[in-house]
Amino acid sequence: MLHDLYLGFSIALTAQNIMYCFLGVLLGTLVGILPGLGPTAALSLLFVTTIHIPPISGLIMLAGIYYGCQYGGSTTSILLNIPGEAASVVTCIDGYQMARQGRAGPALGISAFGSFIGGTLAVVGLMLVAPPLASFALKFSFPETFSLMCLGLVIVSFFAKESMLKALMMAALGLFLGTVGMDNMVGKPRFTFGVNTLLDGVGLVPVIMGIFGLSEVFLNLEQGLSRDVLKTKISNLLPTLQDWKDSSKPMLRGTLLGFFLGVLPGGGATLSSFASYAIEKKVSKHPKKFGEGAIEGVAGPETANNAAVGGAFIPLLTLGIPANAVMAILLGLLLSHGVQVGPQLLMKHKDIFWGVIASMYIGNILLVVLNLPLIGLWVKILKIPYPILFPLILLFCVIGSFSLNSLIWDVLIMIVFGIIGYLFKKFDYDGAPLILALVLSPMMEKAFRQSLLVSKGSFWIFVTHPISAVLLAMTVIVLILPLLPWGKRTPERLNPIAY
Repeated sequence: MLHDLYLGFSIALTAQNIMYCFLGVLLGTLVGILPGLGPTAALSLLFVTTIHIPPISGLIMLAGIYYGCQYGGSTTSILLNIPGEAASVVTCIDGYQMARQGRAGPALGISAFGSFIGGTLAVVGLMLVAPPLASFALKFSFPETFSLMCLGLVIVSFFAKESMLKALMMAALGLFLGTVGMDNMVGKPRFTFGVNTLLDGVGLVPVIMGIFGLSEVFLNLEQGLSRDVLKTKISNLLPTLQDWKDSSKPMLRGTLLGFFLGVLPGGGATLSSFASYAIEKKVSKHPKKFGEGAIEGVAGPETANNAAVGGAFIPLLTLGIPANAVMAILLGLLLSHGVQVGPQLLMKHKDIFWGVIASMYIGNILLVVLNLPLIGLWVKILKIPYPILFPLILLFCVIGSFSLNSLIWDVLIMIVFGIIGYLFKKFDYDGAPLILALVLSPMMEKAFRQSLLVSKGSFWIFVTHPISAVLLAMTVIVLILPLLPWGKRTPERLNPIAY
């Protein structure tokens, strides 16, 4: 393992990859700071920039954007009481109160150090857990792969923000979109309606940019968010000994909780931060101080949401299953470069696997070095008016979609899915299951059809293989869970703060 880690650092420490890592964490922090965007929207906008660079460099940059967003989101939560992205919602509760009490510096400092600790320890966990899990996954054949993907999609739908039925409908739409194009087995076009551009399928990049990028612009322009930066002197960024004493246990609990919830499909940084806040309030000797400026309410969630990033990489790098929409975009990056994902990744592409892990160590250090000295700069960026910001995002979307294949059809697809994504958000349909299903659809179809070829058309192959049977049984349990009295998705269960 040490030899492999040395290989990873030898790749991550090249001038080119350090530059991409630095660019990724810098852009991630910036995106996290600007309310109305988020890691999914940012990666969807910047995905096109990674098409013409080596896959390891692209993955390092996009991963840096992902965990950089978790750092940056706390700044707006503390200073504006507006979460920069969803995982920083709970940071508003106590972080903003600390800022109003003149303790914005310690709040920002403990969030940065907590993010560093959670992110770094999660990378250690990723390094220890991923190789043995990948070795176990080598036992998977076509039926096991199909059943695992079914379970992943159902779990993501179960943890969706709104109705599970709506999430399953979105997943079904994503599976259908993934079948558009040329059938690889029989060589005939499917659902192209005579449009030659669709012979290669519905492009992942235009769909992602439309659903998460363009729709976010429409929604924020409609809502017209106002931003009033709290006018307080930001000083004493280094937490006191008492602050460290109050925050140490929440940070450790947040790291463990975030890491394990991040592994679960549909878990991720948002659920981790909510759950961490709920636990800290539950175990605290003074629960009434939560909501009034408790530093534990900042340290725990901020550590948890960064630890969840490391956990989310485990199913992606070992099984080829994305745990959330961001991981689906990273999976799309690897597939676009022809990289075989799943357990074979560790065997055939050690440079990518260990290079990304090593870059995350470097990226977490860069984020601490960047965030604390540049707080003043981030505050000034917060004052950029939306009428200037969002036209630039719209222009980038159009240029990015067109530059992919130099086809106007890609721009039209992006605009169509931008409008559809806006309607999805208006009517509370979560876009993440659609993107996950769109990425997984070709692999699911291939595993399904190859399984039937092996079994000569018999569906029993999915239950006669023990691992496949267990995974399908778990899928059925998750599907029927909301129908049971104790498994209903009540608002309290969806929002751990309510406990």
